[in-house]
Amino acid sequence: MSKQNRYITTTLPYVNADPHLGHALEFVEADAYVRYRRLVGDEVFFNSGTDEHGQKVYQKAMEAGEAPEAYATRYAERFKKLLSELNISEHNFIRTTDAPHMAAAQEFWHRCEQNGFIYKKKYTGLYCVSDEVFLTRRDLDERGRCKNHPDSELTEIEEENYFFKFSAFQDKLLALYRDNPEFVVPQGRLHEIETFVAGGLEDFSISRLKERMPWGVPVPGDEAHVMYVWFDALVNYISAIGWPEKMNEFGTWWPVIQFAGKDNLGHQAARWQAMLFAVGLPPSKQIVIHGFITSGGVKMSKSVGNVIDPFGIVSRYGTDALRYYLLREISPFEDGDFTEVRFVEAYNANLANGIGNLTSRIMKMAVNYDVRIETPAGITLVMHGAPNGEDLVWRAMDAYRFNGAMDAIWNEIANLDAFIQKTEPFKKWKTAPDEAKKDVEILLKHLWNISVFLEPFMPDTAQKIRMAIKNHEMPEPLFKRIESITWDTA
Repeated sequence: MSKQNRYITTTLPYVNADPHLGHALEFVEADAYVRYRRLVGDEVFFNSGTDEHGQKVYQKAMEAGEAPEAYATRYAERFKKLLSELNISEHNFIRTTDAPHMAAAQEFWHRCEQNGFIYKKKYTGLYCVSDEVFLTRRDLDERGRCKNHPDSELTEIEEENYFFKFSAFQDKLLALYRDNPEFVVPQGRLHEIETFVAGGLEDFSISRLKERMPWGVPVPGDEAHVMYVWFDALVNYISAIGWPEKMNEFGTWWPVIQFAGKDNLGHQAARWQAMLFAVGLPPSKQIVIHGFITSGGVKMSKSVGNVIDPFGIVSRYGTDALRYYLLREISPFEDGDFTEVRFVEAYNANLANGIGNLTSRIMKMAVNYDVRIETPAGITLVMHGAPNGEDLVWRAMDAYRFNGAMDAIWNEIANLDAFIQKTEPFKKWKTAPDEAKKDVEILLKHLWNISVFLEPFMPDTAQKIRMAIKNHEMPEPLFKRIESITWDTA
């Protein structure tokens, strides 16, 4: 495959609350794809960060008795810590309160306005603080509530705001979807946004009066208004790579592959693309949409008491155990369930009894029988008994099917277990030691290959396996069996 420059980003989570398992899912999915692209030789700019303006952040800061700047900084550090705890690879961390980003957002506004896509009018509408968005009739459920937050009260706002001419881009957006059938993944989400746009677009508000909501990027030329938070935050995808000051750097990386949750589909696949068209920039390359994480089939909520803290899981069971579950046991595209019982079952079956047990068996024989291999300098792509097995992994990764890629790896783990049972080198050692050594050499080579395949998903585990083979030593157990559940979901 040809080597390329690739730009990959997550969405920027709001700093109005602690990071949750949904954030961890998006970070880990994006990181697995980034590590895969780097593994095969691509140059990657990986972006993440925090979205720090808007009404709900301002309200939370007031409730906490803090200045918004201090509040935002405190929570930004929590998200930085989560990225570190999840072993997210080299990345850029942008904050929407960074001065270069704010300047880029103002320049973006200025160019939209120059091109005739911003106007001012008096407006009365319903505002969802949780989504930081004005709602149209199509956004309401049968009770007249926000579909994403049906338990939250909507705020009716009447004021003079600036508007973006979203309606001007219906035909261009539909052409984008028609001409790029993989623009949104999975295909069902592309059909969803296509149906939404085909149903007609309404211009949307992109400012708030500063006297009512002061926490935002000032509107250029009108200090009485601040930018609507989504308009400001979306610009991070181009400000992070140098727009508008460093266009050579920008041109090196753009367009972008965006990872986002299904509740962000409209913002990422429609509003942001229209905004890019408004300033004459090419659209994003691709948008990968994941579902929500539920617990026992119920959306996680503090009021329900089923919230699971990602920091707690990592501290008790390790980063790679959480990465494994999120990438293999949770669907990459649909809602997935996470409960302590399911986590423990998967951990014991596939980590402790799976890759952990296989590594221990092979390394014990290798050390006892003094079997060594010359470790490859680059990537080796052969699976035991499956000449095209590596293609299953890479094809799945190209399609963002992380669980499918890991299924192929665990099939190889099962193949090596079956090889041990069939050849029984531990018995041959007594009567045919040379044959036993050859069998163990085969096992070591394929265990090394497994470590290569594991790199995007479980990088620490992959490194431990490689070091054990290189150093010709028994590693500490990769995953100790869990005998009882110890974390609290509340």
